[in-house]
Amino acid sequence: MNRRHFVTVAAVGSLAGCSVLSGRTERGQLDLTVQNERADPVSVLVEVVDDEGTTYEEESDRIESSVARTFEVTVGTDGRHEVTVTGDDWQGQLGWNAGTCALFDGTVRVTDGSVEVASECVDTR
Repeated sequence: MNRRHFVTVAAVGSLAGCSVLSGRTERGQLDLTVQNERADPVSVLVEVVDDEGTTYEEESDRIESSVARTFEVTVGTDGRHEVTVTGDDWQGQLGWNAGTCALFDGTVRVTDGSVEVASECVDTR
């Protein structure tokens, strides 16, 4: 095999590898924190769905006063996704596009008088 042929084969192999890596085969990730700043424990239901109706997470938990609970959920690669956190008398909801955001970070903070939500895309595609 001559040197020119070897360099061409290596370059084509590198480009093929890059095109596979740049494809959207890597699933998205949600990192969610639910903070209970109320005086009493709260029971929560966390639901994560996409716009096609696929449910990625449906989990309930009891969170003690002044405690935060984290949820890590692997989601799809494309489309709108929503997380809804529901309590007995409150609800917090966040949404993002998994096609443009590989890692979405969200927080739902529950106090005696309000429900606060905050979010950001930590890793864009």
